[in-house]
Amino acid sequence: MTTNQLFGLKGNVALITGGNGGIGRGIAIGLAEAGASIAIFGRNEEKNKNTLAELKAIGVPAMALQVDVTERSSLEPAVEKVEKELGKITILVNNAGIVSLSGGILNEKEEDWDNVIETQLNAVFLLSKLVAKSMVESKRGKIINIGSMYSFFGSGIIPSYSTAKGAVIQLTKSMAIELAAYNIQVNAIAPGWIETDMTAVVKTMSAMYDEIILRTPAGRMGLPEEIAGTAIFLASKASDFVTGETVRVDGGFAIR
Repeated sequence: MTTNQLFGLKGNVALITGGNGGIGRGIAIGLAEAGASIAIFGRNEEKNKNTLAELKAIGVPAMALQVDVTERSSLEPAVEKVEKELGKITILVNNAGIVSLSGGILNEKEEDWDNVIETQLNAVFLLSKLVAKSMVESKRGKIINIGSMYSFFGSGIIPSYSTAKGAVIQLTKSMAIELAAYNIQVNAIAPGWIETDMTAVVKTMSAMYDEIILRTPAGRMGLPEEIAGTAIFLASKASDFVTGETVRVDGGFAIR
């Protein structure tokens, strides 16, 4: 099998949640350049339009839907629309995420906890359940969940985020076991500190930023497009015998 046959994604339809910015956009662009048709879910319509223009410029079929993954009733109709226009989804990237910088459980409001868990964990379960139905029928599919360094490390300032990201890794393993019989691989990517809108505040916190850079052997924060290569691998035939794994893309942060 040639390299192109191993890593090429032509003939696939990929859905990326939170695909209009940051890591999600980087993955969407990468999968499109590998040949996949792309659908993105995002709440911000302007960002959706901008990313959609980039995807269409690559030359693949693409669409962007204004979807809030916490609105459960909107998920099934949105998935159906994607499959009607682009075809059966063969790649799902559960990337949408928010964070509540509460300072800890003593300060975090219940509604903020609920919103983070709904976005970062419940939506992963619900969308995977919906999309896996088509994958089971097709006897093939790739589900890629986005974890975090906080999937492994605790946090005293963002407890809901670290809880959700830790649970995503366990959900990844559980789905991998269940869906393997249908030739569906389920894996996760755990990014380190990546330059996105969500992490921008860290640069204003000099002590924390300096600590991150000092701990990261690469000596810098990563870029969203640096997650794309791992996503292409996990979305491609090259990873057909890889399931239930979490790949850290962190510049070495976790080895110290």
